[in-house]
Amino acid sequence: MNFATKLLHGTACFDRVTGASSVPLYLASTYHQPDLDRPGVFDYARSGNPTRQALEEAIAVLEGGTRGFAFASGMAAISSVFMLFSAGDHLVVAEDVYGGTYRFLTRVLSRLGMEVSFVDTTSPELVASAIRANTKGIYLETPSNPTLKVTDIAAICSLAKKHGLLTIVDNTFMTPYYQRPLELGADIVIHSATKFIGGHSDVVAGLAVTSDECLGNELYLIQNGMGSILGVQDSWLVMRGLKTLKARLDVSSKSAEKLAGWLQAHPAVQKVYYTGLSNHEGHQLQSQQASGHGAVLSFDVGSRERAKALFDRVTLPIVAVSLGAVETILSYPAMMSHASMPAEERLKRGITDGLIRLSVGLEETDDLIRDLEQALDGLPPQTEKAFTYAGR
Repeated sequence: MNFATKLLHGTACFDRVTGASSVPLYLASTYHQPDLDRPGVFDYARSGNPTRQALEEAIAVLEGGTRGFAFASGMAAISSVFMLFSAGDHLVVAEDVYGGTYRFLTRVLSRLGMEVSFVDTTSPELVASAIRANTKGIYLETPSNPTLKVTDIAAICSLAKKHGLLTIVDNTFMTPYYQRPLELGADIVIHSATKFIGGHSDVVAGLAVTSDECLGNELYLIQNGMGSILGVQDSWLVMRGLKTLKARLDVSSKSAEKLAGWLQAHPAVQKVYYTGLSNHEGHQLQSQQASGHGAVLSFDVGSRERAKALFDRVTLPIVAVSLGAVETILSYPAMMSHASMPAEERLKRGITDGLIRLSVGLEETDDLIRDLEQALDGLPPQTEKAFTYAGR
């Protein structure tokens, strides 16, 4: 079954009880048990809900996994997966990971006696050299946020298996439409479903899928025990968004590729980060391990002053925290997605004060280009001071 068909008919395409074309909102906190010796599938909504279960089954099918889990947010999914590890364990984590993940690892997980090494995971040699006797897992985000560095998922998974480690991949940017890490050897895949999977800027949600039943049982224990479940209304909204995932990404990704090429040629732009560009260092690898390049790109205008001027001049994109929606969103990583990362750490990762992230929506590409053109053409001249700061 092709992906577009699987989105609609692979699972949860209708309610199994009533035949309704949309799985209903089961607004119940508890469930009657007609026989104490034979409890039903559902007993208490924290442990299971038919609406949430439909979403969890759907994402497991789409990712090619065994068990799916829906959490209250992307960070709830990420932090719950990290709870699979114990005090004294060591983790190897992609150095340019999402700022919220960095914050959780350095300010919360560290208090629980776990150690983390941030490594450039685009180099399997560096990852191998970071593995210790107490290393238990490797956490990847590829392409990374916001500089879109590409990690060889299969190579890292192979390395992890040699050492008996779990491999976890944040697949938010690509979604299961473009990239399926479990098929490349990963053990767990994570999504902020707030982004492309939900797709309409109207829900906050997280998803996780495990490769096998045993690992799924462990993660269920944490989901149920910590209670960070996705609510019924939000589960329904995510399923609604999921049905149009391919159609939305087809349009947005095509526009992103055109915009990236246009931005690369504009004199006001110093650098463009998009894996669909042939000169991106991860272009070939991304083309091999994924079927697309997605709808997110970043570009550097050289300084905070010029970035602020661009945000003030654009009229079509909204300036906001998030991505992956039907509307085009401009974000400022230094003060938004990576605000929790110290400035020196951001700069090491190329997240300068002139860097802008662009999540392309469903508007006409030519309209977006005209709007960005007038904004870029009106930027103040690049000063020597700003250029030096942006480049360090």
